[in-house]
Amino acid sequence: MLRYFLIVVGITSLALGIIGIFLPLLPTTPFLLLSLFCFSKSSERLHSFILENKVFGKYIRDYQEKKGITLKNKLIALSVLFISISFSILKLDNRHLQIFLIFVFIGVSFHIIKLKTLK
Repeated sequence: MLRYFLIVVGITSLALGIIGIFLPLLPTTPFLLLSLFCFSKSSERLHSFILENKVFGKYIRDYQEKKGITLKNKLIALSVLFISISFSILKLDNRHLQIFLIFVFIGVSFHIIKLKTLK
């Protein structure tokens, strides 16, 4: 029963992580790491799927094993974050939400910049 629960949590977390690639308010990496943890305890096949995935496998391995990301990935993450948050701020009419998004941008940017830069 625990195995199936972990698989469901892992798949849900993986879906949220993938959606988080496109939505600035959903953090991609924590959801992918949660999926990785759940699958490591429940399904070797799904665990391998994440680690060997062409899109985010190397990124997750670097983050998990070396506690950092490459400069290229930092620049891509910051660029996508800036573009998506800027677009959201321009489309919103609510000043409170705009301010909230600015704080989200600052916090996430700080976290990305603070990560160790891998060669």
